[in-house]
Amino acid sequence: MEKVWLLVAVAASVVARAAAVELTFELPDNAKECFYEEIEKGTECTLEYQVVTGGHYDVDVLVEGPARQILYREIKQQYGQFQFTPDHTGTYQVCFSNEFSTFSHKLIYVDFQVGDEPQLPGVGEHFTAMTQMESSSQKVHENLNSIIDYQTHHRLQEAQSRKRAEDLNERVLFWAVGETLGILVIAVGQVMILKNFFADKKSNQAAY
Repeated sequence: MEKVWLLVAVAASVVARAAAVELTFELPDNAKECFYEEIEKGTECTLEYQVVTGGHYDVDVLVEGPARQILYREIKQQYGQFQFTPDHTGTYQVCFSNEFSTFSHKLIYVDFQVGDEPQLPGVGEHFTAMTQMESSSQKVHENLNSIIDYQTHHRLQEAQSRKRAEDLNERVLFWAVGETLGILVIAVGQVMILKNFFADKKSNQAAY
């Protein structure tokens, strides 16, 4: 089951000036991972991220522009969202850092939206107002996208809750094993002490 959560799942689509990148990746301890995107001036962008599993569910996030200017920085965040509109065309980078952790691996979900989502094929390609069928199709398309977003967040929450439950179950198991070993050690120790008491009495009686 652990290997399933560590698989990298990437879904990307690029149409005209609009692009969307949605992925889940593993960030090892003492590691830093950066993603690069060529963005044109005036394009609205949205970054959303969440630490699914690992450590204290925190990560450092940094968004930099083409001139290395810092647009967004957060330290040890579990989740967050950042919207921005670039003033310059160039390559922008989004970095996630786990360098402060010495042994905890993190599983991070990232959704990076660049530009507006394109309309459905055939919708809005004419100068007249949209027909009722086109309006209904567009509405259904938007609702389906909302459902996909809700399902994604529910899956992330379910994965996070399952990981916490597994960690708690593991701790309870170790605690129970420790208590069992402690009881056995105490029981054996008491038996040995009682045997020593009787052994001393027998030796004293034999001396008389």
